[in-house]
Amino acid sequence: MAYFLVSVSNRKNLEDCIKYNLAGFTNSINGFWTFVEIDEGDYISFLYGARVFNLYKVVKKKAYKNFKNLPPWPPVTFSMSGRTYYFPFRLELKPIRRLNEPMVRPEFAFVAENLLLRGGYRKTHFQADTSTFYNVSQMGEVYHSKIKRLELEEKTFTPLITWNKSLVEIPFRFYFHEFFLQSLIRHWLSCEENLANFFEKIELPYSPRKFEVVSEKALPEGHIDLLIKDKQPEGISRKIIIEVKAGRALAKDILQIEKYMEELKEECKKGVLVAKSISRKLVKIAGSKNIFCFEYDFSSLKNSKCYTFEELLENIKLDLIK
Repeated sequence: MAYFLVSVSNRKNLEDCIKYNLAGFTNSINGFWTFVEIDEGDYISFLYGARVFNLYKVVKKKAYKNFKNLPPWPPVTFSMSGRTYYFPFRLELKPIRRLNEPMVRPEFAFVAENLLLRGGYRKTHFQADTSTFYNVSQMGEVYHSKIKRLELEEKTFTPLITWNKSLVEIPFRFYFHEFFLQSLIRHWLSCEENLANFFEKIELPYSPRKFEVVSEKALPEGHIDLLIKDKQPEGISRKIIIEVKAGRALAKDILQIEKYMEELKEECKKGVLVAKSISRKLVKIAGSKNIFCFEYDFSSLKNSKCYTFEELLENIKLDLIK
């Protein structure tokens, strides 16, 4: 289970989201990234005007074929690029709590720091930590009203991911992007058995049950791709940072991880670099700085085909490079 704050672009869209208990994402890389990041069974709240609205459980995910004329949201055309975006990716929601709270509350500090350091939203979703979810679960009041649904008879499809650019047809088939890799690794490490094996490889004698994996944590020095942290810190908050690169690792990636580790100081227990390929020279440099290197692989899959996010998740491998 994970908890996300989903940013909404305007008041009318927010009203429609609340009215129909529905979240929608555009036919863009960011929109699809959000769609694969959030699972059925996860929880979300809406974020608009520096306020957090309601708590929902995700009950169903759907991608619609006839998305150009699909209510309730009209298409959005950006004047700078001239591109028009639609909302094919949908989450059907079950309202749990009714709330309307300002982001300045200390309970939202984990996400508020991301917003502040980013200089605004600039992103469709933000993953909050478990403490934030527990706090939100006590805000406002329990939702008792009748749930209204927008009944759509349109056909759905399963979006795919490919390494073959000639097969790309958005929003049906997306080219493999670093965002998707980050999400795959987060999902993979969120499995208790996988996290236990990962801790063993990076020489940490920790119980995976006490930790959670969250995506994109902002720091003054940049944005950590993935952060493994204590769910309930006791005295100190132990952290492991992960930098993810879809291609070949570079020396600057090690330097970036170093900056993050220096900023988090003694609470950062390890740094990890995950990339498609890492030179042995770079592995040696990383090892001297308490940074572990992993290469990811989908060896059983072919670059000439398309795959679902779930198929990629089932086949991803992380190999420790020494």
